[in-house]
Amino acid sequence: MSEHKHGSMDISAQEKAFEGFIKGSVRVAIASIGILVFLALFNS
Repeated sequence: MSEHKHGSMDISAQEKAFEGFIKGSVRVAIASIGILVFLALFNS
């Protein structure tokens, strides 16, 4: 079995995926709040 050194793995792909997930989540949250405000203003 090979030796494992903590912190030696390349995680750039995982960091990019996580960053994309966070950006998408923030956009969906902002869009949802915007839709709710629109519906509240125009009494739908």
